[in-house]
Amino acid sequence: MTDSLSPAISYSVERAREILANRTALIITGAGISTDSGIPDYRGEGRVQKHPLTFDEFMGSKSNQARYWARSYVGWNRIASANPNLGHQAIADAEKRGVISSVITQNVDGLHQKAGSRSVLELHGRLDRVLCVGCGDSFSRLEMDERIAEANPQLIRDFSVEFSPDGDAEVEVPEGFTVPDCSCGSHYKPDVVFFGEQVPKPRVADAESRVAAAEAILVAGSSLTVNSGLRLVKRAVADEKPVVIVNLGPTRADEFASVRINGSTTDLLGAILGW
Repeated sequence: MTDSLSPAISYSVERAREILANRTALIITGAGISTDSGIPDYRGEGRVQKHPLTFDEFMGSKSNQARYWARSYVGWNRIASANPNLGHQAIADAEKRGVISSVITQNVDGLHQKAGSRSVLELHGRLDRVLCVGCGDSFSRLEMDERIAEANPQLIRDFSVEFSPDGDAEVEVPEGFTVPDCSCGSHYKPDVVFFGEQVPKPRVADAESRVAAAEAILVAGSSLTVNSGLRLVKRAVADEKPVVIVNLGPTRADEFASVRINGSTTDLLGAILGW
C-alpha cells in the first residue's frame, strides 16, 4: 500500500493510520484536494497570483458585480465540468465504511458530492447556487448563466483565460455588459462566502458540533489560512483530539498536528484511509 512512497512518507502514513484506527474521524478539506481535478489553488501548487474580489468590493460596486459575473460566466465552466479525483473518492469510500463521520469542506466546487460523499458541510457555500441578497430567492447557477446570456447576446464563451478556485477568470468585461437583477430590485450573488464575509452562524454551529462529536480530525489539502477552518482545528486540539494534516506546503496548524505529512492528497488519502 505504501511501497511506492519514500520511507519518511511511508512512516508518517502508517503513523496516521494508527492514530485514526478505531477512531471516527472528521475530515476538513481545502482547495488543495481539488487541484488534481483541474481547479487551481490560491496558495498551493498551481496557485493563482491575484487577490480575489472581497465581499465589500462586490456588494459596494455595480461595476465590481459586473466584473464578477462577466468573468465568472466564463470561469464557471471549469468548475462545472471538473470531476472528483482519487482523494475525493477515498473520502467517499471511507464514509461508506464508517471510517469517517463527515466532511467539512472549505471548497465551493461540489466535488465531494460528485464522488459520493453524503455527509458534507460546505462551510463556504457552493458555486452552483445563486441567491438574491434582498429577498433571498435562490436558484441554480445554470439558470443564472441563461439569464446572463439572454441579457448579453454579444458574449462569446471561447476566451483564452486564467481560472481561479472561485470560478473567476481573467477576461476583460465586455463593453455594455448587463447583470440581471432580481424582480425585487436587489442584486444576485453566488451562494458562497466571499473573502471578508462571515460564515452564517447556523453553519458555524453545525461545524462546531461535528468537531465535538468526532474522535479525530484529518485535514486534507488546506493551508488553514482562512480562520473558519483553523478555528475548528484549534477547538479539536483544545478537546485533546488528535489531528492529522496532509497538505503540500505548510499550514497554520502544523504545530498542533500529531502527524504532519507534506504530500498530495490524491496520492496519500487512499493509503491513510485504507482504500
